[in-house]
Amino acid sequence: MPSYLLCNATSRETRVALVENRSITELFIERNSDQGIVGNIYKGKVNKILPGMQVAFVDIGLEKAGFLYVSEVDRQYQNGNFVNFLENAEEKEEQILAGIESNVKSQANAEDAKPIEEILKEDQEVIAQVSKDPMGTKGARITSYVALPGRYLVYMPNIDQIGVSRRIESEEEKKRLKNIVTKSRKNGSGYIIRTAAEGKHSKELKEDIRFLDKLWASINQRLELAKIPSVVYQDLNIIQRSIRDLFTADMSKIIIDNEKQYEAAVAFCRSYLPEVANRIEMYSDKEPIFTRYGLDMDIERALNRRVWLRSGGYIVIDQTEALTAIDVNTGKFVGKRDPEETVLKTNMEAVQEIVYQLRLRNIGGLIIIDFIDMERQESKDKVYAALDHAVKADRSRTNILKISELGLVEMTRKRSRDSLSRIQTSICPYCDGRGRIKSSTTVLHEIYREIIRIAAQSEDKQEINVSVSREVAELMFEEESAYLDELENELGVKVIVKTDYDLHQERYIVETV
Repeated sequence: MPSYLLCNATSRETRVALVENRSITELFIERNSDQGIVGNIYKGKVNKILPGMQVAFVDIGLEKAGFLYVSEVDRQYQNGNFVNFLENAEEKEEQILAGIESNVKSQANAEDAKPIEEILKEDQEVIAQVSKDPMGTKGARITSYVALPGRYLVYMPNIDQIGVSRRIESEEEKKRLKNIVTKSRKNGSGYIIRTAAEGKHSKELKEDIRFLDKLWASINQRLELAKIPSVVYQDLNIIQRSIRDLFTADMSKIIIDNEKQYEAAVAFCRSYLPEVANRIEMYSDKEPIFTRYGLDMDIERALNRRVWLRSGGYIVIDQTEALTAIDVNTGKFVGKRDPEETVLKTNMEAVQEIVYQLRLRNIGGLIIIDFIDMERQESKDKVYAALDHAVKADRSRTNILKISELGLVEMTRKRSRDSLSRIQTSICPYCDGRGRIKSSTTVLHEIYREIIRIAAQSEDKQEINVSVSREVAELMFEEESAYLDELENELGVKVIVKTDYDLHQERYIVETV
C-alpha cells in the first residue's frame, strides 16, 4: 500500500509520522522547548584543546560547548592536508541527513594528519555545523566540514570532489549523474549525489544545485556580519525536513493539521519540490489527526516494556545505558506438534516486530537479541536471514552478527537522535530507574532495626515517633501489630506511628521526643 506522512503541529509540539501499510514506522517529535539543532551552522570560538583526546571544545553559544574531533577539522585549517571522506558517499549521506556521528574521516592517512594542537589554537574562530544533538550530559558534536542537504544532492562548499551513493547500483546511472553534476557545479565545490537522484533528469539536479548555491551565498553573507558565538543558519523545520528526506515517488500524500504549517509546507514545496506541492492536504476535522488514523495506540504500545505477538508469544525490550536487550518468549503460544516448529514460528514473528520496534522507538547503539533456543542450524539460518532482510528497509545503518550458540544476536544500529522512550518518558522518581523498589516488609524491618538502634542510644527513651508511608503503615497495623507491642515491652519505650501519605514507600522518619 502507498505510504504517507501525517503531521500534527501545535504551538508547543510538532509530530511527524511515516505510515507504511497502515502502521506508523517512524515517528519524529520536535518540541519548542527542546528543538533539535542538527544541521545548524554556528560561528564559534575554540575554548579548550585536549591533545590527549585530540578534541577541541568550541563555544557556539549553547549551554554546553560543542566538541570537535581532529578528523572533523576542515582542510582550510589543515593547510591542504584534508581527509577524503567521499570514498563512502552512502555512509556520509546517512550521517548528514540523519545526524549520525561521523566515523568516515577516520580513513585519513595517519602520517599526513596533523595533531589538533597544531591545527587549532584557543580563542581561534571556527565555523561549525552540528552533526549530532546534545544528549544527556554531552554537548553537541560538531564538524567544520559544512554540508547542506538538498532534495537530490548534498552540497559541500569546501570539498572539490563528487561522490555517489552506493545504493545506486547501476554503474551507468552513476556515471550519468556524475557527469550532470560535474558540468553544472562551480569549481571548488563538492557534492554527494543522494539515492533520491536516481532516474532524475538533469533539469531537476541543476535546480537543486542552484538552490544550494544560493543558500550557501546567503550563509556566507551572514557569516561576515555575525558575532561570536552565534547561529548563522538554522535547518528546515521538522515538517519540511521530513518532506525533503522521506518523500518518495510511491508516497501518496502529506496531511498536515495546522494551517500555518500547511501554508509554509506548500510554499516550500512550490519553490523547491513543485512535484510534491499538489500532494499536501490540509486536515480540518475536529478529531485529532493521529486518533483519526489510529496511531495513538501504536505510540502508546511503543512505550511498553512488553510487546505481544499475534501468535501469543511476546518480546521484552529493556533499554540500559550501555545497550538494549530484547528477549523473545513463546508466552501463550504452545504450538501443536513439533516444539522446534513452535520456536521457529515465534522467532520468525519476533524478527518482524523487533525491527519494527527498533525503527519506531529509534533505538540505537548496541542491541542484544535473545531468541528462543533453536536446535537445528537450518532454523537459525532462517531467523538470521529474515532479520538481515527486515533491516534493509531501515534508513539507519545496521550491522548484524550471526546467531551464537546461545541463541544470541549482536547488532548495532546507528543512533541518530534521542529514542522515543527518552523523549516521551522520564526516570521514575520512586525507583530511580531501577524498575523495582523495596517491598513494604523490607522497609518495615529496616524501621524496626532503626527503633532498636535509637532506643539503645537514648538515655531518656520514653517515646519514639515513627512516620511511614501508607503501605508500610497498613502492614504495621494489620499483620505486624503484635510484634510492635512486643518491641515496646522489650525496649521500654512507647512507639507512636504516624501515616504520612506524601512519603515514598522506601522512606521513613524515626526520632525520639
